[in-house]
Amino acid sequence: MIRLPREEYARRRRQLMSLISKDGMVVIPAAPEVSRNRDSEYAYRQDSHFYYLTGFNEPEAVLVLIPGREEGEQILFCRERHPEMEIWTGRRAGKAGAINEYDMDESFPISACDEQMPKLMAGRHSVYACSGASKTFDEQLQQWLGSTRRFKQEAAQAPDRVISLDQILSEMRLFKSDAELDVMRHAALISSRAHMRAMMVCREGLSEYSLEAEIIHESGFRGARFQAYNPIVGGGENACTLHYNDNDAPLKDGDLVLIDAGCEVDNYASDITRTFPVNGKFSPEQKAVYEIVLDAQQQAVDAVQPGNSFNDPHEVTVKVITEGLVRLGLLEGDVDQLIEEGAYKAFYMHRTSHWIGMDVHDVGEYKINGEWRELREGMVLTVEPGIYIAPDNEQVEARWRGIGIRIEDDIAVTATGNENLTAFVPKQVDEIEQLMAS
Repeated sequence: MIRLPREEYARRRRQLMSLISKDGMVVIPAAPEVSRNRDSEYAYRQDSHFYYLTGFNEPEAVLVLIPGREEGEQILFCRERHPEMEIWTGRRAGKAGAINEYDMDESFPISACDEQMPKLMAGRHSVYACSGASKTFDEQLQQWLGSTRRFKQEAAQAPDRVISLDQILSEMRLFKSDAELDVMRHAALISSRAHMRAMMVCREGLSEYSLEAEIIHESGFRGARFQAYNPIVGGGENACTLHYNDNDAPLKDGDLVLIDAGCEVDNYASDITRTFPVNGKFSPEQKAVYEIVLDAQQQAVDAVQPGNSFNDPHEVTVKVITEGLVRLGLLEGDVDQLIEEGAYKAFYMHRTSHWIGMDVHDVGEYKINGEWRELREGMVLTVEPGIYIAPDNEQVEARWRGIGIRIEDDIAVTATGNENLTAFVPKQVDEIEQLMAS
C-alpha cells in the first residue's frame, strides 16, 4: 500500500517551526481511542493535524516542537513498550521507535508529560495549540501552563499566551505536495474501481446495502480498509436526501441509484458520486435530467483553473442547471432572474465544491478578507453538482418526481489547469450503460 515517505513528515515539522515565533512552541495531542459500546472501541483513526506532522498512528501521544532547543527541537511523548500488552493490542513504537522510525530528536513516556512539560515550556513566550478540539487536552494544557508559571522563579520566563495553530496548519494542509497527490491518486483509483464494481453487479432485487458491501469489499480487497465517510447508497427517491445513509431499501426496476462513497489511503480521502439506473438503462426523463447535471459538472471542472475564483465552478453549475430546468419546464421565467431569486435552490440546494485531503471536507479557508480565494496549484477540491426533484413536489409533472442525481469528481489544481483524480470511473450515459450491460 502506498504511503508518504518519512522525510515528508520531517519537512512539514520544519516548515511549521519556521512559521511560528522563535520563542514559541507547538503542542499537539494524538486522537484518543473512542468507545463503541461497553469494552469495544471504534477502529482507531489518528487526528489529522497530528498525523500530518508525524505519520504516527498510536493513541496516547503528544508532539512537541521547540525551535532552537539545543537538546532537540522535535519531541514525541508516547506509550512505552509493554510486551504483555502488545500481545493483546499490537506493537508499540516506544521511545526507540519514536526516534529511529519517526525521526524525532527526543522521546519521553506519555506518563512523564506532567513532569516534563513545564520544563519544556519554561523560557518560552507562546504555546501554539489546537485549542477547543478536546476539552480534556485544553484542561491538561492549562495545568501544564500553571505548573510552568509556578516554576517561573527557576526559569527565564513562562508562556504568557496560547495561540491557535489551526489557521497555520490548515493553510499548510491546503496545498498538497507531489507525494500527497500520489497517495490521493491511489485512493481515487481504488474508489473508482469500487464504483465500477457496484455498477456491474447492480440489478433489481438487490438492496442498497448490497451495493454498499461491494464498495467496501473492493476497497478493502485493494488495501483501503476504511472509507473516508459513511457511504451513501440511495435508490429511487432516497437519492433526493443529500446525506442519506440508511442504505437498507430494495433496489427497484426503473429507479436510479446514487452512490456517494470514497475510501481512505494513509489517512487521505477520496470522494466520488455516480448515479446510474438499477436496470442498466436510463429512462428518457432520467437521461434528460442526468445530462443537465453532467454538462454542469464538466463545465465546472473546466472552470477549475489556477487564477480562477473558488466560486467560479459553482456559478457555472448554477447557470447551466437553471437553464436546463427551464428547458425541461421544471422552472419558468428568465434565467438570470431565476438565479437572482434563487429559484433553482428548490432542485439544487447545496454548493458545488469543498476542499478534500486528510479530511473529506478538508481544512482551509474558502474566503480571504471576505472574497472568494484564488485557486492555486496544489489545491484539491470536489466538483459535485446535482438535481433533486422531491417526490412530493406537486409543482412539476409526476414523471419527474423522485429523480435525484449527483455527479462528483476530485479535481487537483495544476500549474496550467487541472487533473481529474477520479476520471477513471465512467459518467457518460453510454459508458455507464455499456459497463452495466457487460
